[in-house]
Amino acid sequence: MTIFRTVCEAGYNSTKAAESLHMTQPAVSLAIKELEQYYGVRLFDRIGRRLQITHAGRLFLQYAIHISDLFSDMETGLRDWDSKGILRVGASITIGSQFMPSYVKAFCEICPGIDVRVTIDQSDRLEQKLLANELDCALIEGIAHDPNILSESYMEDTLSVICSPDKGWRQGQIITKAEFERQRFLLRERGSGTREVFDRVVEEAGIQVIPAWEAMSTTALVNAVINGLGIAVLPHRMILPALNRGLIQTICVEGLTFRRNFYITHHKDKFLTPSARRFLSLCRDYESDYPLPDYNGLFE
Repeated sequence: MTIFRTVCEAGYNSTKAAESLHMTQPAVSLAIKELEQYYGVRLFDRIGRRLQITHAGRLFLQYAIHISDLFSDMETGLRDWDSKGILRVGASITIGSQFMPSYVKAFCEICPGIDVRVTIDQSDRLEQKLLANELDCALIEGIAHDPNILSESYMEDTLSVICSPDKGWRQGQIITKAEFERQRFLLRERGSGTREVFDRVVEEAGIQVIPAWEAMSTTALVNAVINGLGIAVLPHRMILPALNRGLIQTICVEGLTFRRNFYITHHKDKFLTPSARRFLSLCRDYESDYPLPDYNGLFE
């Protein structure tokens, strides 16, 4: 098709077309004959030593121009995809509310042509979206459970035990496991990374817990603690506003530490584009390259 179009654009001169295509003239003539045999029509009349395009040839030329231009546009579009494409990123609720806005803002300044589409959900649901190829990558709290998902630790996070100042404990006071076990617990919902860490730590310590509250909203849990409805174990960064205002206080439990890692995850068979790799690299190095805010939200 390209050879045919080039012959037409060379004034129906196969010799000039061959020079333009860096081919021999017999090879050009053979390609034209093969097209005519394939479609069963004559594209050129050969009168003397000159080629004259037929009506069928003119129709074929219209299609050839259209198709070759589309092919050229496709190649250009695919080559430029990494600078103008879509990046589908998932984030667990804590990462989505605390860090993702900063990550995306910084990335869009580096790669303004990329449309970053963010899904914020529970870690286990994000795993399912990775498996279904609905996300290119996800940042979650805790390692992925499915063997088809690769997990890379990129940040450590600390959870704090919080209570109301009216509880009678001092800021930073250490309480026993027995005292801890007797409390009313205000917890994140099952399936969240925060809840997974809590359940693992108390199970390893042999502590029995019956939640009084379970909520997806950290704000709801902090406000419940402020109102003296129980204690909660939540990401330290997310309780700072209430802590700094004296609305809550943190305590420690003897022998218990609530820590976890944040993970970069993607399907093991997923091809990560250069823009996706650039985004994940930014997340890995963010704290060293950019000022990270203590908290990106409000509790009222």
